[in-house]
Amino acid sequence: MDHLTDEKILSLIAQANQIRQSIIEMLLVAGSGHTAGPLGMADIFTYLYFHKLKHNPKQPDWPERDRLVLSNGHICPVLYATMAHAGYFPLADLTTLRKLGSKLQGHPHREWLPALETSSGPLGTGLSQAVGMALALKLDQGRTSEQMVYCLMSDGEFECGNTWEAMMLAGKQGFHNLVVIIDRNNIQISGFTEEVMPLEPLRTKLESFNWHVIEIDGHNFEAIDAAVGQAKAVFNKPTAIIAHTIPGKGVADFERRFEWHGKPPNAAEGKMALKELRTLGGKIKSEHE
Repeated sequence: MDHLTDEKILSLIAQANQIRQSIIEMLLVAGSGHTAGPLGMADIFTYLYFHKLKHNPKQPDWPERDRLVLSNGHICPVLYATMAHAGYFPLADLTTLRKLGSKLQGHPHREWLPALETSSGPLGTGLSQAVGMALALKLDQGRTSEQMVYCLMSDGEFECGNTWEAMMLAGKQGFHNLVVIIDRNNIQISGFTEEVMPLEPLRTKLESFNWHVIEIDGHNFEAIDAAVGQAKAVFNKPTAIIAHTIPGKGVADFERRFEWHGKPPNAAEGKMALKELRTLGGKIKSEHE
């Protein structure tokens, strides 16, 4: 994959802004869905789909592709928006979010959108699926090159026991082809994680399960790139990237407020959010020129 140049970083920043706009537009039409998490993870999804991930929108089942598992399925607006911008399906389809019969359900449904690796809904299950994929790829001796498995998770999922079972197995087996990116935004639907069910010291806990752990600013493309590069250079254990993100990133009134975890903007809030994002997009474009 190409080097992350300054020009490429500006391009990724602009793309992430477009994806955030699509997220707001989707939620406005749907009238339901999650806002904070999708906005907060737009930079990481942009980095993966537009720089690092080995994938082919024209051939979603390409055997040599990397696998991407979204464990916290409720943030799927960012997955759908990123996939649409990457060319998996028309941007116009984003307006069908959460509609009856739509391939863009409120939680990803693999049978309705075959480009997905998994269906996801119950929190805590995605990592187990990703561990299974990492094992299967290791067992497949016919591969000419190694595929990576990227599992995107919420911090709140670490309240689920199944997550720790998967962490224990992956650490024991040393699946170095597995990279977990944890959205450490510190919120969940009922409040702040450290008040609902404290997770810290999260890094120490993960390391005790034989994981290589990296902490980064989840909105800094250079930091994201360095962390993924480091993860791919670790050959004896899986890697967990704790990405510190701002929930609601890009819209000042939404940022860091747990109330936006599970609700969409109304018409006035959506208009305000789009105006702010489009203004920012104009500034990014002028810098790029």
